[in-house]
Amino acid sequence: MITGTVYGVMLNVAGGVEALGEAVNAAPYKAPPVAPILYIKTANTFLADGGMVAVPPGMDELEVQPTLGLVFGRTATRVTEAEALGYVAAVVPAIDVCVPHASLYRPAVRHRCRDGFLPLGAVVPVPAGANAFDIRISINGEDRGGFSTADLARSIPRLIAEVTDFMTLSPGDVLLVGLSHASPRARAGDKVTARVSGAGQVSVRLEAEQ
Repeated sequence: MITGTVYGVMLNVAGGVEALGEAVNAAPYKAPPVAPILYIKTANTFLADGGMVAVPPGMDELEVQPTLGLVFGRTATRVTEAEALGYVAAVVPAIDVCVPHASLYRPAVRHRCRDGFLPLGAVVPVPAGANAFDIRISINGEDRGGFSTADLARSIPRLIAEVTDFMTLSPGDVLLVGLSHASPRARAGDKVTARVSGAGQVSVRLEAEQ
C-alpha cells in the first residue's frame, strides 16, 4: 500500500521549537518556522519489521525516533482541515533513523536516507474512533520516551491541510506526523521497538555495518 513517497515533518511536536532556544533566531532564518519543515525518506530506507539497521563505520550510535505514518488513499490537493482525514486510508508505525546532526531547517539526505533508515510495521486501517495515538519507543525493553498526536503543534488535519496547500499527496504516499524533540540513541547490538496505540509496532536490531 506504500507505493509513493514518504515525507517527514520536523518540529511538529509541542516543545520542539522551544527546546531549540535561541538557535531558532540564528542565521540564516533568524526566526522560528511558520510552515511545515518537510524532508523525504527515500525507498531505499524502507525496512521490514524484524530487519537489521546498519550502523555506518566510524559512528557509535544513531538517533531512533518513533512516529506514525499516514498512508493516503486518495489524491489530496488543497484539502480543508474538515475533510483531511477522509484522504487517509491507513496508518503505519515507523522508526525514523538518522545519523546525529545539528541541522533542523535543512534535513540532510546523507543523514536521513541511508539504506534501512525507515523501519516500517504493518499497514493497518485507521482505527475507528481514534482521537489520538500514543507513540512510544523502547531500546532493549526500556522505555525511552515518545509523544501523543494530541500534543502535535499542528494537528493531523491541520498538517494535511497545510502540506496539501502547496503540494499534492497521491495514493500510496505517506506523511510522518512528527518527531519528538528528544532524540533517543541506539548502538550496534541494541533492539529498538516503536509502539503506536491502535496501530501496532515495529522492531529492529542495530548492527555494525560490514
